[in-house]
Amino acid sequence: MKNVTFFKIYIIFSILYLIILFLGDDNLDLFLKPVLIPLLGFGVYFHQKFSSRKTLLIALLFSWIGDVILLFADIAEIYFILGLVSFLIAHLTYCSLFNKQIVGEIQINKFLFSLGSLLIAFYLIAMVLFLMPNLGDLKIPVIVYAAVISIMLLFAFNGYLIWKKPGRLHVFLGATAFVISDSILAINKFHTPIERSSFFIMLTYLVAQYLIVVGILKLNAKEIE
Repeated sequence: MKNVTFFKIYIIFSILYLIILFLGDDNLDLFLKPVLIPLLGFGVYFHQKFSSRKTLLIALLFSWIGDVILLFADIAEIYFILGLVSFLIAHLTYCSLFNKQIVGEIQINKFLFSLGSLLIAFYLIAMVLFLMPNLGDLKIPVIVYAAVISIMLLFAFNGYLIWKKPGRLHVFLGATAFVISDSILAINKFHTPIERSSFFIMLTYLVAQYLIVVGILKLNAKEIE
């Protein structure tokens, strides 16, 4: 299938890109980074149709826009803010996407949901308090972004507890990897420089996007058939 080919190319290009980053060469960002998410998008587009496909493509589109804008974040602060806004929209779209996967009768383990919610809330509060002294004029945008990505993770965790199809673990792990990626980025930018930060940020980010896409396709496998 054509879409499987795009996913394979995504994996190959991602590995190549990560090797380059690990070796400390960021100069190829402008050429390689903008190519990666579109490969996932093409893989989804050429997949058989399912009801929430358009929502997934919108999330990938705004992720790609954020990727491109953040390439210029070192030039001026406005690019970082615009990139933040793009990913904010992407995460809100992912929230909508995850919610659309919930169909039929809902049964959820209330204890596990409450425990997961508390852990996610703890992460949000701890991260904000940790970064707060160094945020300057970006306090509000960063707090809003941290809240939205935490909500995105909560939607994924809620789905993990509800969905009874293959793919739920992929989506949850993907959302978790996304949070880890953004956390590394935030700590590196606002608190303490992390050695090879670009490598670790992109490693978790590329894994996150791939797992979410594959998970959503698996969740919709019966509908596609």
